[in-house]
Amino acid sequence: MAFGIEKIRAICERVCTTLGLELVDVEFRGGAGKQGRVLRITIDKAIGQPGANASMSDGSAAANLAETSSPTPSPQVATPPKPETVMGVSHEDCANVSREVGTILDVEEAIPGGEYMLEVSSPGLDRKLQKAADFERFTGSRIKVMTHDPVGVTEKSKGNRHFEGRLEKFTDGRLLIDVNAAKPGGKGMKKKPAQTQSLVEVELKNVERANLVPEI
Repeated sequence: MAFGIEKIRAICERVCTTLGLELVDVEFRGGAGKQGRVLRITIDKAIGQPGANASMSDGSAAANLAETSSPTPSPQVATPPKPETVMGVSHEDCANVSREVGTILDVEEAIPGGEYMLEVSSPGLDRKLQKAADFERFTGSRIKVMTHDPVGVTEKSKGNRHFEGRLEKFTDGRLLIDVNAAKPGGKGMKKKPAQTQSLVEVELKNVERANLVPEI
């Protein structure tokens, strides 16, 4: 049976929607043995759910993480959060997704070839931004973007592929980024001379990679 990541993604989407969660990312890493075959699923609270824009985790293995090996046993989970903290993705959310997705994958034999490790975690403070809905949801947040092709190419400039700043607007498939917006922790620092070009427009189809920048 051929391995199909899109089929796995569809299964994860279905489970997350049922549980009131959003599927952020699915990644499969192949290799020798169970430890070398890892399916990583990243989830977040769906828009409209309590804690939708907050993360309890930094995305590390010691935070909100449910691990399951196949065939599916009871999830092994590291460092559950305190019951009184109800922000963002919880330990229970990760465990529920791990259990439901693991069961369906095994029943449908979506990942052939023996054992694998299933990891479910929250996106962390630097979550990836991929879909149009991601940029709509996090308008106003500080982001980092790398483009496929340079932006701002002129006769005197080769342009740039790397931008960091405040996402001011996302409309009609275009990101408007204020690259002169104050950086986190910049309070009290000397102000740099104002730059003539503050706003940069990037087409979504030109975005190769993007993620949130933690503001603490």
